[in-house]
Amino acid sequence: MNTRKRIIFFVLLLVINFAANAQDKIADKIIAVLGENIVLQSDIDGQFAQYIAQGYANKPELKCQILESLITQKLLQNQAQLDSIEVSEGQVEDELNRRLNYFISQIGSQEKLEQFLGKSVIEFKSDLRDDVRSVIMAQNMQSQITRGVTITPNEIKTFYDKIPVDSLPYFNKEVQLAVIVKKPEISLASKTEAKDKLEELRARVAKGEDFATLAILYSQDGSAKSGGELGFVGRGALVKAFEAVAFKLKPGELSNIVETEFGFHIVQLVERRGEQVNVRHILIKPSTKSSDLKKAKSDLDSLYILLIANELKFTDAAAIHSDDDATKRNGGMMQNAQDGSTKIPTDQLDPNLFFAIDNLKVGEIAQPTLFTLPSGEQAYRMVQFISKTEPHRANLKDDYQKIQQAALSSKQNKTMEDWFDKKRASTFIKISEDFNYCTTLDKWFAASSKGKQVDK
Repeated sequence: MNTRKRIIFFVLLLVINFAANAQDKIADKIIAVLGENIVLQSDIDGQFAQYIAQGYANKPELKCQILESLITQKLLQNQAQLDSIEVSEGQVEDELNRRLNYFISQIGSQEKLEQFLGKSVIEFKSDLRDDVRSVIMAQNMQSQITRGVTITPNEIKTFYDKIPVDSLPYFNKEVQLAVIVKKPEISLASKTEAKDKLEELRARVAKGEDFATLAILYSQDGSAKSGGELGFVGRGALVKAFEAVAFKLKPGELSNIVETEFGFHIVQLVERRGEQVNVRHILIKPSTKSSDLKKAKSDLDSLYILLIANELKFTDAAAIHSDDDATKRNGGMMQNAQDGSTKIPTDQLDPNLFFAIDNLKVGEIAQPTLFTLPSGEQAYRMVQFISKTEPHRANLKDDYQKIQQAALSSKQNKTMEDWFDKKRASTFIKISEDFNYCTTLDKWFAASSKGKQVDK
């Protein structure tokens, strides 16, 4: 990441962290009401700060665009509530993990992220959980509205033909890659060592030593500096195994060892208020031994021999042997994070991956190499060079998948515009006159004028 991008990333993270901490502390102002949902001034200000950090011009029109986006989200959320569209904890957790992994990949490791934020990843995820749930609810509603929208080959060609030649996007060199990832298995000895250390700490607490002091000294979680305390959280804010234990404890009671995706914990309940608990914990992570990494490499080396001898197909090997859940069900094919396609601009590849394929021909497979996962752990991966596309203007031959998606999105957008026109006429909508300079909100203000104004 270059210096400018790194600065922007840190500013964005600070904005998100500040907004999460300040949300309940600052008296806010209601800017819009959509059914039973509201848009607050802080919602607009938070997103505005993010855009400014990315280099957008500080213009009033930017806040108009942000408000319109939030209004549409809240209207979708309102309809989702009316239609009883649910958001599963799995959806929320997956999105939180996706965001978390992005932040970790940018900053270098989970430990560095926690140090930068001044809180544990558990606390950070808890801060974001409600906002993420709202966004997913709106997305689920939009998916339901556009679920039956399809696109035909003739519509795709018509869409493409209507684009002026000088308006067609220019694509840099792109590649298609498939990957097989092998993570080192944590040995039983490492797990036993971590659990024994935690049992020792649990015994010390049981004999009267201060839990918070031991957390500061020994916990491997970002909450260690606050004595392992996480603050009040409700159900659904913690990983399942941890939460199941936390909500069963009595004040001061100490749990047995709990295993989660983060490692091993002991938990103590500080206080409970209805359906919220404040707990402190000590986390010990099993360490990865060099022998575990060597075993992972050995497994991939053996697989590599079978693949180059054509005794096994890469797609089959990925499905059976890869530890990368994001790609193994798709033959190992990596996805473009920007548009979801399998064609990735080479300037978006991390340097190690770029150099791994730089001297390969299409169809060849690179030998297993060591790399760092978003979590900060090390693993081995093997990459197959599937295809490449030289720099070019968009055309139906090389970019059919992208043009198809663009045409489908255009048709879906028209469906959504029609839906919003209908809902504006049947939903209680109020917008503060503070934003009456926003000409892009004329349709929304027309709907808002049917009732009394939002209080200033």
